[in-house]
Amino acid sequence: MTAASGKRLGKILVKAGVITEAQLDETLADSEGLTLSQALVQAGVTTETKIAQAVADQMGLTFVDIGAYEIDAHAATLLAMDLARRYNVLPIAHQDDELVVAMSDPANIFAIDDLRIVTGYEIRPVVACESELLQAIEKYAAMQTDVEGMVGDVTGSLAAGSADDEDADEVGEESAVAKLMNLIITEAIRQGAGDIYIEPQEHELRVRYRIDGVCQEVVRSPKKLHRQLISRVKISSGMDIAEKRKPQDGRFGVVLDGKAVDFRVAVLPTVQGEMSVIRLLRRDSIMMSLEDLGFLEQPLERLMDALTKPYGCILVTGPTGSGKSTTLYAAINKTNDPTTNLITVEDPVEYRLEGLSQVQVHERAGLTFAAALRSILRQDPDTVMIGEIRDKETATIAIEAALTGHLVLSTLHTNDAPGAITRLTEMGIEPFLSASAVNCVLAQRLARRLCPECKEAYTPTEEVLQRIRFPYEPGNPPTLYRAKGCKRCNSIGYKGRMGIHEVFAMSETLERMAVEHASADDLGRQAVAEGMLRLRDDGMEKVRMGLTSIEEIMRVVV
Repeated sequence: MTAASGKRLGKILVKAGVITEAQLDETLADSEGLTLSQALVQAGVTTETKIAQAVADQMGLTFVDIGAYEIDAHAATLLAMDLARRYNVLPIAHQDDELVVAMSDPANIFAIDDLRIVTGYEIRPVVACESELLQAIEKYAAMQTDVEGMVGDVTGSLAAGSADDEDADEVGEESAVAKLMNLIITEAIRQGAGDIYIEPQEHELRVRYRIDGVCQEVVRSPKKLHRQLISRVKISSGMDIAEKRKPQDGRFGVVLDGKAVDFRVAVLPTVQGEMSVIRLLRRDSIMMSLEDLGFLEQPLERLMDALTKPYGCILVTGPTGSGKSTTLYAAINKTNDPTTNLITVEDPVEYRLEGLSQVQVHERAGLTFAAALRSILRQDPDTVMIGEIRDKETATIAIEAALTGHLVLSTLHTNDAPGAITRLTEMGIEPFLSASAVNCVLAQRLARRLCPECKEAYTPTEEVLQRIRFPYEPGNPPTLYRAKGCKRCNSIGYKGRMGIHEVFAMSETLERMAVEHASADDLGRQAVAEGMLRLRDDGMEKVRMGLTSIEEIMRVVV
């Protein structure tokens, strides 16, 4: 900040009553090497927020909390970071054909004129705290620097592949597309997203992240960028860019901030154009132990008891995206050691693990789950992990393997744990076989954790507790917590996820009931009588512990 701008800011702050003339003179005399706002904050005279709000009020502008603001990544890429640093400005959004630019010194008309010329937009300045603005600028500058070579420079390939059927101006936009792609990927990694959705709409392109199981829109871009962005995704993941009529799958990997991340990509033709879903597979997440997954003590003991047996079947059930694969890999980490032969058959192989053999299903080549399993059992394995039991043939081989001295881990799609037994019967497995083979069934969901920085304590009414069947002592409602929102959690109120579990351990009574074709409800009631916690009970206990909220448990548990 120049001396002139410092004096200008000083007058504004004095006029607003934030500081006095004496404080201004004293600070200016001792502010060598610092901007006026930095000197005032360092001296303890005022805060950055009060300075920025005073500037906004005096100039009739909007104050923006840049730390909590959802910055449009496409807008942020319109300005070179060296220019952003020079003026301490950052484009944060498009509104009404104007570019909204966060500034610490909105009275700098020279900066606004330069931004208008460079970006080609009319500029609408808003005011932000100086240090938070600097952090945001460095964040986006780091993105552009770190990811230059992450997904490969495919500009030449795009130009060659599109010279015949795309306009020349689209080729000229490839640099912007590359920056946008890099920003999308990097920000997804840093925000902890599980999936990236690139979706063409009628007039624009929408990008969303799935963070902690909930979709959040992050970017809206002109529709004209869609074809090149999808082409870049296809080339990065080894797909055919000329094929636009059929679904395609691929994968690629990057290393960011010293961490390796794999991306599994699926492209699907829609009426508006091809959409792409990119799943982020963090290799460090597979090193989680079962203890890290949010188990309560009793369900974990039941699961560990089943894992210590040298044979039998352990099934993990739940809907897509409920963390079944992560739990299976955590279980594998418990059983994987040099003295055992562990083989997996998966579709697809999401994580590459050391110390075990992994088989990728290839339906077109005839390598189905069943075919792979038959061959695997000839390799004398101690433990077999099957990505999913989908049909009678795979289920039959898995159950027979569990009965002949192998420990079998797999997944199944059912709503609860007892339902897995009846589901196997529906698939054609004789109840006496599944009852003898299955050691335990784990049903799970993923619930968001309350942000520890901002979660808010409250005492619910007894009427609410009774309506949701929350266990409590009448006349003494417990203190619970709910989401509030802060900068750390992007004003959502939740940060991270944990498992909600239901462990159905087979007993003699349950085995006899299964052989007699008992329903899933009857099996569930008997299992609860033997000490099983239902999904709802497990979730409510974690609400009582202050880990999550009632609203979140009601959202994820049937």
